[in-house]
Amino acid sequence: MESIGTLAGGIAHDFNNLLMGIQGNASLILLGLDVGHPYYEKLKSIEEYVKSGADLTRQLLGFARGGKYEVKSTNLNNLIMNHNRMFGRTKKEVTIHGKYEKDLWTVDVDQGQIEQVLMNLYVNAWQAMPRGGDIHVQTENIILDENLFKTSKLTPGKYAKITVTDTGEGMDKDTQEKIFDPFFTTKEMARGTGLGLASVYGIIMNHGGLIDVYSEKGEGSTFNIYLPASEKTVKGEKKPSQELLKGKETVLLVDDEDMIIDVGGQFLESMGYKVLTGTGGKEAVEIYKEKSDEIDLVIVDMVMPDMGGGETYDRIKKINPNVKVLLSSGYSINGHATEILERGCNGFIQKPFNMKQLSQKIKEVLDTK
Repeated sequence: MESIGTLAGGIAHDFNNLLMGIQGNASLILLGLDVGHPYYEKLKSIEEYVKSGADLTRQLLGFARGGKYEVKSTNLNNLIMNHNRMFGRTKKEVTIHGKYEKDLWTVDVDQGQIEQVLMNLYVNAWQAMPRGGDIHVQTENIILDENLFKTSKLTPGKYAKITVTDTGEGMDKDTQEKIFDPFFTTKEMARGTGLGLASVYGIIMNHGGLIDVYSEKGEGSTFNIYLPASEKTVKGEKKPSQELLKGKETVLLVDDEDMIIDVGGQFLESMGYKVLTGTGGKEAVEIYKEKSDEIDLVIVDMVMPDMGGGETYDRIKKINPNVKVLLSSGYSINGHATEILERGCNGFIQKPFNMKQLSQKIKEVLDTK
């Protein structure tokens, strides 16, 4: 299973780079088009297809258990309520009921991945209720001692628990035993990849948590998720701007893929930045040695031959301890992205990204003190 996970992660990384090329070129063409142009809607459709492709790679990355990207102290109640509102708008035949612990313990999670968990569980419930039905979501604080879950690897302590229950068709024992296996699906081939719940399992395990399921035929299903509580407090976040943010600073863009250098360079120039490029870690370090006084920001890919993003970051930081670096990748191998961020790297952006997302991330990093 570990080798399949590694393969899935590698495929996701390469596929995200391809999507980045498609997304990038579509964004660049749209930049010069009026909304009334006959090709405008077609290009917007391409962007939507890229999003769908990125959703599939997220499923692969979740199954691969390849690390968490941006871990933040999170109030799960707020995250779940926001997700419920969005899901409720698209699936009118499903009613979502929430019961939330008042002072739910904070958890340290990758919010995007936990949203992906919720989406997969809700879609699974919706598909189990072809005539509509109810989803009940509950949060609670729970303390686990060594007598509970003896067969699991959970350590005793405080956990935030999420329970998702549906009024669907339910599952027999045989299905429950296979439900988290990759590529297992009870749906027609056209309706499912069999990656959704495998991805859910991978994400929760990668967060040091546990997920289990209880179901009976004709009685619906219940999924219980346990995530370790954190002592940290939740920080307030600014709402991202909806505008394309421009600048005049000098950016060093580092990636081993010519396609990414080409698209990323054009993105940056369109936003007003002066661009320097490096096609690998070693070249980037040499460029930074020569021009560190000119360079305001380094955008570096995490997965590169010879010298990866982590080592590149460490060497550049030795030259200038105050360097500002934005890490970029289509895949996080064994949590390396998180480790680099913990060493002081200023931010992370996951491929494929569009011009607006990049512009916002750059401003966010440049504005950090």
